[in-house]
Amino acid sequence: MTAPAPRVLIADDQALIRTGFRLILTTRGLDVVGEAADGAQAVAAARTLRPDVVLMDIRMPNMDGLEATRRILRHLPDCRVLMLTTFDLDRYVYSALAIGASGFLLKDVTPEHLAAAVRLVDTGDALLAPSITRRLVERFAGEERRHGGGREPALAGQEAVPPDLAALTPREREVLSLMGRGLSNGELAAELTLSEATVKTHVVRIFAKLGLRDRAQAVVVAYETGLVSPRRREGSRPGE
Repeated sequence: MTAPAPRVLIADDQALIRTGFRLILTTRGLDVVGEAADGAQAVAAARTLRPDVVLMDIRMPNMDGLEATRRILRHLPDCRVLMLTTFDLDRYVYSALAIGASGFLLKDVTPEHLAAAVRLVDTGDALLAPSITRRLVERFAGEERRHGGGREPALAGQEAVPPDLAALTPREREVLSLMGRGLSNGELAAELTLSEATVKTHVVRIFAKLGLRDRAQAVVVAYETGLVSPRRREGSRPGE
């Protein structure tokens, strides 16, 4: 039996973008249930329409996308929010991931990628644009620490486990560390020489133990607890 198409709400202050996204999504079998021109409208529409996925512009009048996302997820915790931005390192995206957004997209995304992104995030099983998201978290997690918002990462070879991760087994911490580098389940399985089914079991347990919604929050946690260092070079193994 085919699963129903995700129900999508589009929130952007530019009418042309809303129209273009609606056309792209509907012609690819997705159900666009509404549009909003600012954050306040997005919150009201989400409460009424109860979409599965919200495409949320970060910068909008009256109420920005961050506050709108915070309010929507407070009332609709199962809703997925994809942030829309014109900058691949927008300062606000890190904050959006930290409050529960499931990822972000650049507004010049291809039609195929847009539709695929909505379907993927609806499953809760994928972090979109992992390489961009990882760069963004690496850049801003360090700023959060410098301003007292996080812990300093452990020194190389140090065995101390961050208190927030004490509930995880050593294998689960390893999986979380690799998720922090942006690896997909398939890449995790190859890296750890495990089946994808086993990897999914570890991921589900990590989410449950840490109270995470999805992989986007897992990446943020991996950096903010110091399990992965923003200063570690790209592509290095945990502990290197």
